[in-house]
Amino acid sequence: MSLRDDQLATLKAAGKDFDYYNIANLDGIDHLPYSLKVLVENLVRNIDGANITDEHVKTLLDWDPNAEPSHEIQFTPSRVIMQDFTGVPCIVDLATMRDAVKDLGGDPEVINPQVQSDMVIDHSVQIDKYGIADAVQQNMDIEYQRNGERYQFLRWGQQAFKNFRVVPPGTGIIHQVNIEYLAKVVMSKAEANGNTLAYLDSCVGTDSHTTTENGLGVLGWGVGGIEAEAAMLGQPISMLVPRVVGFKLTGSIPEGVTATDVVLTITDMLRKHGVVGKFVEFYGEGIASVPLANRATIGNMGPEFGSTCGIFPIDNVTLDYLRLTGRSEEQVALVEAYAKANKLWGDASDPDYVEPQYSEYEELDLGTVVPSIAGPKRPQDRILLSEAKEMFEKTAPAYETEKTVKDPVAVSTDFRGDFDIENGDVAIASITSCTNTSNPSVMIAAGLIARNAHAKGLKPKPWVKTSLAPGSQVVADYLKAAGLQDDLDALGYQLVGFGCATCIGNSGPLLPEISEAINANDLTVTAVLSGNRNFEGRISPDVKMNYLASPPLVIAYALAGTMDFDFETQPLGTDADGNDVYLKDIWPTNSEVAAVVDGTVSREMFLKDYASVFDGDHRWKGLDVPEGELFAWNDKSTYVRKQTFFDGMKATPDPVADIHGARVLALLGDSVTTDHISPAGAFKASSPAGKYLTERGVEPKNFNSYGSRRGNHEIMVRGTFGNIRLRNQLLASVGEEVTPGGFTYDFLAKKPTTIFEASRDYIDNKVPLVVLAGKEYGTGSSRDWAAKGTVMLGVKAVITESFERIHRSNLIGMGVLPLQFPAGESYESLGLNGTETYDIAGVEKLNEGVTPKTVHVTATHEDGSKTEFGAVVRIDTPGEADYYRNGGILQYVLRNLMK
Repeated sequence: MSLRDDQLATLKAAGKDFDYYNIANLDGIDHLPYSLKVLVENLVRNIDGANITDEHVKTLLDWDPNAEPSHEIQFTPSRVIMQDFTGVPCIVDLATMRDAVKDLGGDPEVINPQVQSDMVIDHSVQIDKYGIADAVQQNMDIEYQRNGERYQFLRWGQQAFKNFRVVPPGTGIIHQVNIEYLAKVVMSKAEANGNTLAYLDSCVGTDSHTTTENGLGVLGWGVGGIEAEAAMLGQPISMLVPRVVGFKLTGSIPEGVTATDVVLTITDMLRKHGVVGKFVEFYGEGIASVPLANRATIGNMGPEFGSTCGIFPIDNVTLDYLRLTGRSEEQVALVEAYAKANKLWGDASDPDYVEPQYSEYEELDLGTVVPSIAGPKRPQDRILLSEAKEMFEKTAPAYETEKTVKDPVAVSTDFRGDFDIENGDVAIASITSCTNTSNPSVMIAAGLIARNAHAKGLKPKPWVKTSLAPGSQVVADYLKAAGLQDDLDALGYQLVGFGCATCIGNSGPLLPEISEAINANDLTVTAVLSGNRNFEGRISPDVKMNYLASPPLVIAYALAGTMDFDFETQPLGTDADGNDVYLKDIWPTNSEVAAVVDGTVSREMFLKDYASVFDGDHRWKGLDVPEGELFAWNDKSTYVRKQTFFDGMKATPDPVADIHGARVLALLGDSVTTDHISPAGAFKASSPAGKYLTERGVEPKNFNSYGSRRGNHEIMVRGTFGNIRLRNQLLASVGEEVTPGGFTYDFLAKKPTTIFEASRDYIDNKVPLVVLAGKEYGTGSSRDWAAKGTVMLGVKAVITESFERIHRSNLIGMGVLPLQFPAGESYESLGLNGTETYDIAGVEKLNEGVTPKTVHVTATHEDGSKTEFGAVVRIDTPGEADYYRNGGILQYVLRNLMK
């Protein structure tokens, strides 16, 4: 008998009996944080005597809050959720794996999602049309023209794979659809014995902001597409029991402060504290006054803190939200009964409540939060709104060059008339992204600012590209019901689509006259968006500085027209009587916002909008879809190509080998993001990816974006390290100018060239490659192509000062070795500049079932001298070692399924 058998019990909810695994009576459960209790239930339910044993449960129950992570456990998520940029390559890989199984003599049907897997198509709508009444319809028409091939493929997948559902375009953003509809909090399924099992909802997703669901008490986080595919195929996720940071919230939000200001403050605090690889859990009596939408906004920004999750426990706030969003009373009753029976109820005022122990502590009095923005290139770089003008003036000179024109530049357009633009002007002011559009309080606040501004005759400046891209159709319903959409329309904030849009880099082109003026005069213009990501080069190729702000502040900056603006002392304009109008004159009070939210956001809206969530419109239903268990690949397709990862794959892997004679492909600094490594946005005809498409008869206007082309490895490998803001310092090391973008020096051809072309030369000559970088390598989105592209370029190892969690695991998942310089060292301190040849010894120990703590790196300089050091091996768990030995996680899974 195992714990799994011992802990099976019966629970009654809404007059119905459920089987469940009772963890409430296990020794040691009381002191555990909520998030670790979730892991306990997950382990107990999935004990199999091999991968997961009673001993793993006991290790977790004996958790020492002060210990450093060292115990490995296997987490088995109940669901997987994907968006289309990262989801398409997942389904391409699954379809390719079916072909590989057939080639190895097996049954292709073994390749099937084993857990519920949902894809929400939300990353493909681009803001081509804006500021006009039918912008949303026109943008969707263009979206289908651009993405028809991908959508046909996804519709094939919906029919070919079991446990796979697709939420069609035009419905909403993945994380908002997740919290408003897909997430169950407690799931149930029929068992073979005729009983119904209740168990905790947990969910990993191919998007880092999957952590939005943490606001509901659902444990989950973003993983690379590679890990997600393994989870879909029934593989548990190997992880170390983490340290848990307890974050106490007290007080209440003051007048004039939004949930966005709170989350930017928390992001700032936790980045300073240091939470990479840790769980963050919010607790204390104060959380009872934090609305679910605010909890979701906080959870959403987990990747920006750097933590694995940012979770709240289940309580009455959770139940109220489930009711509001249309979940059945039976489901709400099950969630309540289950949470209380399993000591997962988080009401700190309950007499039976036991305050958890945490590894580290933080605290925020919400009453101390002040209006803030973040930028110009990282979400954690918070700026007090009162200091924004001063900080902009201090930061802007770094973005100017000798070509930058300081005087205003005249622009003449048909769409917006004639005007001057200058440095600091806001070119884009977009209400967009899952962080904020899932939160009615900030969306209503934006609507009320629009109403007040409209009433006083204020308008955004004509050079500002304005857009409203909500995260679900419910948002459109309540803005309309409140009469606020008319006011938003009057300010140019017509609906442009239901999707990520500007936040993912789909801001669409600026007016050509504006774009030309910016580039011809090297102007430093800015973007303001209500998103969660503002990395360099992400929002628009024409915009150098990007700022995150709440939806009402996005409108305020559109009215101001420039970042070089002080809302305290400068008027936004004048009213009909010639009186100056300041931001404080149009900013709604908290009670005004709350009254509109309470009066308009209704359960009926959610029930109506989610009634046919998987059906799609006439465009979706009209797609021509192939049939069959194997996909009919089209060699001429420029969107969806059969992957090459399994070409020539053997039933058993070759031994891993030490690395000899490697050259440096890129020498990079700190905070290199996955956007730098694998950009999602637009690309030029002169780039390797652009040339590939041009050679195949695709016109530049139809290039779409890297993100939309992720189903074609030929495009993606050509775009790897291709971000226009990437600076490869290797060029400086050989006396060449550091040209921003995907450029390097080819030591074989002895010339500067593109990273892609150099990699082909090295591969042809069987020369392995390495990448050297600084701190926080791989920050940002859980982007599988940042790892897939790296391996396809021939990179065998990446040596950095530190890694961000998701990208490190993705590199291992593709068979690339992640190494770190010795503590306190860097390539600069070791005297390395990338011109050396590298040998890495000790990797072969992995063939003996041993993961070495360090490997010996010898860097041979051009003069024959050597620099030697022990690089820390960042293969952190035995499971990751298995993946690396197999050449990657997918090869490991496929071989296991074949057995």
